[in-house]
Amino acid sequence: MTPTSPHTRRTSVPPGPHLREVAENVFAYLQPDGGWCLNNAGLVAPGGRPVLIDTAATEARAGALREAVRTVAPQGPGFVVNTHPHGDHTFGNRFFADEAVIVAHEATRAEMDLAGLHLTGLWPEVCWGDISVELPSLTYRDRLTLHLDDTVVELMHLGTAHTRNDTVAWLPGQRVLFTGDVVMSGATPFCLTGSVAGSLDVIERLRVLEPETVVSGHGPVGGPELLEETAGYLRHVQRLAADGIAAGLTPLETARQAGPGPYAGLLDSERLVPNLHRAYAEARGAEPGHWLDIEELFADMVAFHGGLPACAA
Repeated sequence: MTPTSPHTRRTSVPPGPHLREVAENVFAYLQPDGGWCLNNAGLVAPGGRPVLIDTAATEARAGALREAVRTVAPQGPGFVVNTHPHGDHTFGNRFFADEAVIVAHEATRAEMDLAGLHLTGLWPEVCWGDISVELPSLTYRDRLTLHLDDTVVELMHLGTAHTRNDTVAWLPGQRVLFTGDVVMSGATPFCLTGSVAGSLDVIERLRVLEPETVVSGHGPVGGPELLEETAGYLRHVQRLAADGIAAGLTPLETARQAGPGPYAGLLDSERLVPNLHRAYAEARGAEPGHWLDIEELFADMVAFHGGLPACAA
């Protein structure tokens, strides 16, 4: 994504959250502008037991999602899939738990349990509402297939990317791919607890699927170009890391020297700093998802930004 991208930071009032049909009985639920905690969700509702892919960050936003879902599936979802453990995609689980089986990767469940409501402490000014952590009751390790009448939803864990336990949802019949935060659209990719190199490996495996429609974790619906744009940014981060290491610079110093560069049009460019921390560690031999001090990475990001990034949840 270049500086000419239309998805710049809040230069106009974006439309409200809404459902968009991307294939027959398959919907993306979009929360513009896709910045911090304004995630996308998905709905697959051919009949029977609909599948909701991710929820939302706050009680109010989860309520709006619930109402939107009921316009298509009055009975509500039979399954809720969490693509990863972060609260913007999972805090709304409790508002669907009475009617739906919540599904996730086994490590997503464990990480949700460990993290609790930690995200709310980062942005205490947000009106989170009456939220709690509702853990998945059905977990899988590598792949799980949901059969909804004639519609197949394949849940796959393909490696460490945005986190160590991402799930993507692939509809081979419709060639629709829900990527969670492995892929971003108009927003800066984020590997705080994941991997730059691992993300590139996972994106390569997603490319082989040849999706026609890609619903990313944040931002507008697109096509396979979203895979290429995310991969291009991540390769840019790797190049910056190599140059920074050669120059003896820290990740924060490298970020300050480089700035957003050709990716100035992406939302939340401050994510460059933790991404560089990951790329530095991997350039020095660390495995994807290797433990790093997350508080340090986040603090460096805040220092680069000049304060805590705005969260519009």
